Amino acid sequence: MGKGRTAFVLAGGGSLGAVQVGMLEALLEAGETPDLIVGSSVGALNAAFFAGDPTAKGVRNLAAIWRGMRRGDVFPLTLRSALSLLGSADALFESGGLRRLIARNLSYRNLEDAAVPVHVVATSLGGVAVRLSSGPAVEAILASAAIPMVFPSVEIGVDYLMDGAISGNTPILTAAELGAERLIVLPTGFACAMTRPPRGAVARGFHALTLLIAHQMVRDLAQLSGSIEILVAPNLCPLVTSPFDFSQTEPLMARAATETRAWIAEGGLTQPQIPVALSPHSH
Repeated sequence: MGKGRTAFVLAGGGSLGAVQVGMLEALLEAGETPDLIVGSSVGALNAAFFAGDPTAKGVRNLAAIWRGMRRGDVFPLTLRSALSLLGSADALFESGGLRRLIARNLSYRNLEDAAVPVHVVATSLGGVAVRLSSGPAVEAILASAAIPMVFPSVEIGVDYLMDGAISGNTPILTAAELGAERLIVLPTGFACAMTRPPRGAVARGFHALTLLIAHQMVRDLAQLSGSIEILVAPNLCPLVTSPFDFSQTEPLMARAATETRAWIAEGGLTQPQIPVALSPHSH
């Protein structure tokens, strides 16, 4: 029996999005190629870049982007941003740095121009999940990554959109709605082995968001279990890295590639299951 229509599904997770680069590297080595790609938040950024060049070279280029990424490139802390929450600003950080990073590295203008169909999940102000499948790619990615209080919402059409995780609709459900028969899910996981909260309000907020994403993912995996083939690459566990820490990119990518290769070698691509490491736990 041949493989069904396959979707790569990339979840959010801040700087932990680096693990998805290692996962993509291992999946391509194993001969896996997607018919469509769905992403949310940082998963939308990775999905869009990969959809532009879904090859080993494209993954190497994505890895180079991540290696050059610094926290200040994405979250530029200025006096204006530090004082913003005391005034009427919409968010703590401006999205100009992230916009420039995307525009500089993305190989196409509109989502429909990608080499592989790519879909991005965002959330309306009413809490409704919004799937973006066409139109300006930079705006779609910024909308999907617009974490409330962190980045301003993005106006697309008649909607103001924010981070895809807020709607409670992970990219898994969206991929199923798009008719995918086989999902390969690339989770970012969460820092399950932290012994104390991350330093700073933003870092703590990001950690909480990764917990929310993981819990939503487990719920959606259970909901779809038995109705569609779902294969989940292993998230890193134990993990201590904060999703606001961009200093661990290289080890995150390398470890994810190694663990995904081992998972594939052990038959992971033929054994649908919900990873225990995605469920609430501590060390």
